[in-house]
Amino acid sequence: MATEVLMNSVVGGVQWGLDRMLAVGYGVLYDYIFEQFAPYQQLRAEVLDRIDSVLPAGRSRRDVQVLDVACGPGNMTVTLAEAGYSVVGVDPYAALVEIAREKRRAQHLANVAFRQGDLARGNTFKSAAFDVLVNIHSLYLHPSPQKLLREACRVLKPGGYAVFVNRTRQVSNWSTVRELRDRDGASAAMRSLLWVVPNSIFEAARKRSGAPNYWDGDTFTGALRSAGFTVLEMRRTFLHGSSLLAFVRKDTEE
Repeated sequence: MATEVLMNSVVGGVQWGLDRMLAVGYGVLYDYIFEQFAPYQQLRAEVLDRIDSVLPAGRSRRDVQVLDVACGPGNMTVTLAEAGYSVVGVDPYAALVEIAREKRRAQHLANVAFRQGDLARGNTFKSAAFDVLVNIHSLYLHPSPQKLLREACRVLKPGGYAVFVNRTRQVSNWSTVRELRDRDGASAAMRSLLWVVPNSIFEAARKRSGAPNYWDGDTFTGALRSAGFTVLEMRRTFLHGSSLLAFVRKDTEE
């Protein structure tokens, strides 16, 4: 019994160390990519534009409570905080949450917090706790995407807004490079590797259950409506239009 406990502790420690190494490496790369990779800059601007567009006149951004679901190392979360919003980032990966917390401490941001957890499990946050919710590129990997959407709706205030971004297809190394080369030239294709290669490595190392949820517009719209949202906008975005951005509002209670 003691030997089994010891072995479990060793295995757990090794797994934690590997997760930590992966998170640190991914976090460092992601920081650079987020600032230098044009598709991320475009996506960041799109998300901020949607949130800014529904800010009531005369209301301070600090009074707007935003939840960033599956925040990863916290880049989008910090972007929203730097824009003045009060933000909470949540992610199931403890090592990534710690990287995000280190980022918050380094930048001395008082209006952002990070928490470990999977929103889809329920009871992570109180109902109607947030004005706005953001979820970037995690639905397609989540084992229960519809449950995640329902929980996202639950924690939003009635009439609250959300921005979801989900993949429509796999973004593989060489097909992406070829597509961008044919459309934008060799230089753009080589720059795409800055994101494509580390993202592929990270996805391969992540635990997943079932096939990826690559949704087209009709499927995405149906899932959002079933969860209790009204779809205000659905548009192609990110790398060569490989993702869909959905801007939605929670249906008001009658």
